[in-house]
Amino acid sequence: MDSPNLLQLLREKAEAVQVVVQEITDLAEACRYAVEVTSRQGGATIAAPGWDPATLSLLKDICQAAQIEVLTENLREQASRLHTGLTLADWGLAETGTLVHESSSEDLRLATMLSETHIAVLPLSRLQPDATALEAELNGLMHSPPRYLAFITGASRTADIERVLTLGVHGPLELHLLLLKD
Repeated sequence: MDSPNLLQLLREKAEAVQVVVQEITDLAEACRYAVEVTSRQGGATIAAPGWDPATLSLLKDICQAAQIEVLTENLREQASRLHTGLTLADWGLAETGTLVHESSSEDLRLATMLSETHIAVLPLSRLQPDATALEAELNGLMHSPPRYLAFITGASRTADIERVLTLGVHGPLELHLLLLKD
């Protein structure tokens, strides 16, 4: 399947599980988007573990103007304060609208699971048709120290209590997917 069709399939599958999908051209746009969403929702923090220094500096500058605090480490001690998690996805699976994070970092796991809103950036070069297309990459990860892989499809949802659908019980209420043209 060619790239435009993969992108369309990813968008359709993600939106089917209420993911907000946006295309962006650079990481500055991702930072501005995260601050806008956080401000609109009345949040005071963005958890952003694992970002490169240049992107983190840009995010901090934009957040400072909006009076939003950037959290990058020791998120366990700040768990009750997490509003928005801003992460970089390792892969995307078009077939199911799924994000894959190599989440061996506890701070990354907490940003993706405990924040009210998770905003994930997916470089389009990391988009795969399905999980079988990741076999070589996943095999490589299996030969290194133990890893934690998270496959995320949509925001948290459950209907295990009296079959009533409830959002945000086991993770974020919202998932935003920013597709980065790289």
